[in-house]
Parts: sequence; structure tokens; C-alpha cells
Amino acid sequence: MNGNTPALLALEDGTLWPGVGFGATGVTTGEIVFNTSLSGYQEILTDPSYHSQIITMTMPHIGNYGCTPEDDESDRVWAAGLVVRSVSPIVSNWRANQSLPDYLAERGIVAITDVDTRALVRHIRTHGAMRSALANDNPDPAELVALARRSRDMNGLDLAKEVTCTEPYEWTEGMAWWEPNRQSSTGNRQYHVVAYDFGVKRNILRQLASRNCRITVVPATITAVQVMELAPDGIFLSNGPGDPAAVTYAIDAVAELVGQKPMFGICLGHQILALALGAETYKLKFGHRGGNQPVQVAEHKGVQISSHNHGFAVDATTLPLGVSMSHVNLNDACCEGLVAPEKNAFSVQYHPESSPGPHDSDELFDKFIAMMAENS
Repeated sequence: MNGNTPALLALEDGTLWPGVGFGATGVTTGEIVFNTSLSGYQEILTDPSYHSQIITMTMPHIGNYGCTPEDDESDRVWAAGLVVRSVSPIVSNWRANQSLPDYLAERGIVAITDVDTRALVRHIRTHGAMRSALANDNPDPAELVALARRSRDMNGLDLAKEVTCTEPYEWTEGMAWWEPNRQSSTGNRQYHVVAYDFGVKRNILRQLASRNCRITVVPATITAVQVMELAPDGIFLSNGPGDPAAVTYAIDAVAELVGQKPMFGICLGHQILALALGAETYKLKFGHRGGNQPVQVAEHKGVQISSHNHGFAVDATTLPLGVSMSHVNLNDACCEGLVAPEKNAFSVQYHPESSPGPHDSDELFDKFIAMMAENS
């Protein structure tokens, strides 16, 4: 921590949110968003879908159980910064090997505590997500507001290229210590899944590997021809950051691939599939981020609690013939899933792999496996 060093969050609308700095010392910019999860701050920080965003946690007390490498969802922190009401000075968990302030400082991430996060979240809900700047080294307020206004706008921004892998690689690791009943990471795999990396989380890959899948993770820019040369049994479209409509190369590739092999998309992958099928997307006012979102499944009308992280959504009114909405958010009725039976494709806007969050939707991975089995 930086002791009692004054820190400041400035929004592009000119509002200022003072606090105390911790983590790394410096200045950062990003879209200000909020997450309603009660735990899982480390998984959230390392989720590539948060690239270029400053995250406000609505849970007041953050950091009490520390950090461990096992909980990283990628190889680095992708969030641009962190805002909390009260960072814990004490770590109490048998798995922890580092405090949250030390974890962020080691990775160069600027953070601020002692912020009225309740008021900040209400402000974001009223005025929408917007550009922001955060500094924890005695910042000048006017300069910080100006910096926020000069920073990148999420609309029209292709961030998949900034988070994707540079070369294809194989993923073999199955589920971690908390699910010992899952298949081990060794042995022959029945199904070959080619997974587009738009910012993929590790737990998605673990879920697939634990279900008898051999996984080849490929860059976001790989072509449809290159994918088919890998002889997949199924194609997976991952989560990721930014405006889906800007990822034109992936939309074009998916448009060629859909219908050739079973296809499953999550989050940005869901949006790219929708765009490839001819639908449209739009930016939500402040997005859905948290592990407690109620989603209704159209097929049986049951309700599942789900983990969300999306600032854009598919416009359900633009879905073409043969494509229907499979899941709906019960808070705002936005599209949380689609199915295209004739194309052997489906997707969800939320995160069935959780990490963090509930496991109500694990069945979606089993559905993908069943589709590959039927088409093998």
C-alpha cells in the first residue's frame, strides 16, 4: 500500500472521487465499470474481458482472503485499475500467498481505496459507463479530468487483437483442486475443439478439457480455412473485451465456419456469432458485471443465477429467421443467449464457467459435447 497517499478517480463528466492509493504508484485510464460479485476479485482482475476498464467493486470489503496463482484466469492482470471501499490490511486464507495490495503493486496496477463506492455506482447507473482516469500520486484534478476525456472510447474499439495469443497452442489442464471428480489433464481426448482466443479465460478451457476434449487455442485473426485445416470436431468462440462490431475479421471467419461444425460461443463469442448470422449489437448503458444475474431459459422457463461481464448486447429484434433467443435477462430483458439449430450453433452472453460465480449453467458445456458426439 501507499500509506496515506492521496489518490483520485476522475470521470469524463468532471466528477471527482477522492480516496487513498494502494497497489502500484502511477496513473491509468479506462472505462469505469462496476462488478457486484461478493468474491472473486483476482479472477475478475485477470479476466481479459476487463482490458481497458477500471473496475469498481460493490462489495465494500475487498482483499480479505488474499491472492494465489491458482486463481489467475490468464497470465496477467488485464484490468486497467481497481476501485474499492475498503481494502483489507489483513489476509486470512490457507491458500493465500500474497495480499491484494502486494499482488497489484507487483503487477503495476494502480488502485484506490476509501472511495464512496455506493455513490459512485449510483452515478454510473444514472449517467452510464464512461471514460475515466485514476492516479494515486498526488494528482492534479483538472489534469486528470482532461486525461480521462482524451482516453479511448469503448465504442468501435477492437480489443481482441490486444489480448489474443500470437500463435496456436494446445491446452490440456482439466478442472482444478476443488473438483477432483473431473477427468485428469492427461490421456487421449475424444473430441478436438478449436477455440478462438478473443480473451479466453482459463476456466473455460478447463471445463472443456475435463469433458474429454483436446483443445487447440488459436489467435483471433485466424481464418476459416486455417481452422478447418486443423480438423476440429467443434469450434468454440471465447469471451473477450471491446466492441464486437469492430472485430470484423472474426465475424467474417465465423460466417464462413458456422454450419460446418458444432459451434459454441460465450460473451464476445456470442456477439460475434450473432453478427455473423446477420444480427446487430448495441452498447448497454452500464453493462452487466457480477455473479448474481438471473437468467431465464426459454426452453423450460427455469431460472438460473449466472456470472456476467458484458458492456454490449445482441439486439434480439434483429435475429434472422432460424435463429431464436434461448436465454433472457430477468432484470432488463436483454438477450443472454441464442440458438441456430439449422447451423448447429448456440451461444450465451454470460459466463457458464463462472470463476467467479455460480455453476447453474455447467450443462451448456455438456450440450456442446453432445453436439460433437452427434456429428462425429
